[in-house]
Amino acid sequence: SLYTQLKCPITKERWLPSEIWSQVFGYLSAEDKYSVRASSKYFKKLADHRSLWKDWSVVLGLRESSYNRGFWASLRRREVASVVLRGSQAEDWERAAVLLPSLTTVVVEHSSHASLGSVAQVPNLKRLAFRSSRIYLMPDAAPAARPQQLTQLSMCDVTFPSAGLDGFISALTQFTNLTSLACHHLGILEDTMWMVHSILNCLPKLKHLSLAVMQTPRPLQRVTRPNPRPSGGAAVLSSLEIIDCIGDSLPEDLMRRPSTNSHHLKTWLRRLPQLSTLVVAKGPPVKKYVASIPATVTRLTLCVTGLSSEDMADVARQVPDLLHLHIDPWPSHLGGRTAEIPRLFPQLKRLKLRREHVPERDFLQLHKLQDLKYLEILDNRPFLSDIADKLRELTRHSLQVVTSPRRRDVWLCPCVSQVY
Repeated sequence: SLYTQLKCPITKERWLPSEIWSQVFGYLSAEDKYSVRASSKYFKKLADHRSLWKDWSVVLGLRESSYNRGFWASLRRREVASVVLRGSQAEDWERAAVLLPSLTTVVVEHSSHASLGSVAQVPNLKRLAFRSSRIYLMPDAAPAARPQQLTQLSMCDVTFPSAGLDGFISALTQFTNLTSLACHHLGILEDTMWMVHSILNCLPKLKHLSLAVMQTPRPLQRVTRPNPRPSGGAAVLSSLEIIDCIGDSLPEDLMRRPSTNSHHLKTWLRRLPQLSTLVVAKGPPVKKYVASIPATVTRLTLCVTGLSSEDMADVARQVPDLLHLHIDPWPSHLGGRTAEIPRLFPQLKRLKLRREHVPERDFLQLHKLQDLKYLEILDNRPFLSDIADKLRELTRHSLQVVTSPRRRDVWLCPCVSQVY
């Protein structure tokens, strides 16, 4: 009524419907959203809507005092699903588990075993990651109250006593629905190989495996362990990441038994007939395993030095249906070989590469990729905008060209984020 309007005048914020404001806020960065929500109570309520924070993660860092009630209320309204626990106080861990019921992803950084009890209290936990932490996982102390709920597990720079590795495997195999596993720089080469082999046998639903194992400077003392018994059949991987694995860091018959120290990535690849995604970063020369890359691969990342024209041609013959390619021979460069990409990989839909040391004429040849929809240029330099505009014009603006780095996914550890 008119009386109501006079008593409660319409503020400027309410001149537009809340739905339109929400669409406008969707184009803002996280920093801009914080500025908007601080301008009025009405905008604070709108800016905290869950639709605006779908892919957002909160970092709980080390503080002298606990977070206040308003902080937790804001996270709850946003239905935050991902949290990074970075050396936080135990009280913050417990509050996150209790006050954020929508939480599905937890990344634990720089923490000790004493803090793991709170992680087990997260009721809907699906993804769990450990970074730079010291943990002791035993069969009766699994890091989740309902281990069958966990689908992704990532460990990077995690240490645990080798004497407890058998117990660690027993605890890990409780996660019967695990589909993704990352083991990066666990600090024990031979036991790590035995662990991976055991998991492939005991977790039949595993589809993605990521390994980062540096070559050791001296031979390790062999630990005699019985071959693990398969339970429900060995996993059939569709995605494989090999990072920092150079020299003798991967045994030839890892997919069968962990009893040799000779590196033969080509032998391993032959036993992955359903592989669709392959990532090799800082690995052995391509020529050593290219003939064994399964033809089923449609997504390929090669971040290796010394990539020659012959290597690129061999890769093209091996994976004729390649749709996604990320190629980066840094610190060397593709140079004129960039112009060969449309002929070698004509079906590409997404491409990531560097512009540096590539003649402009050769780089512009990428417009001949008729199915290419997304091009990411890895060099973050001002001059890239000119060549990006030229590519857009040549493709009649059907090509999305990205020249600035994407926001880092907190789920990805530093080993992987440096690749992507």
